[in-house]
Amino acid sequence: MEFQDKKLVCKDCGQEFIFTAGEQAFYKEKGLENEPKRCKECRDKRKNVRVEEKNNQK
Repeated sequence: MEFQDKKLVCKDCGQEFIFTAGEQAFYKEKGLENEPKRCKECRDKRKNVRVEEKNNQK
């Protein structure tokens, strides 16, 4: 199956981002069925918040 880049809209910031063919192939290889809902920047922000919350609980 040939993947093609897709334009998606981030649910947090509303900006368009590209879900590349390479990323789609990676998702399929890992068994991930859902497309990303957030752009890379918003995913990184969420990850950092979760890491900080986890560190503060110690």
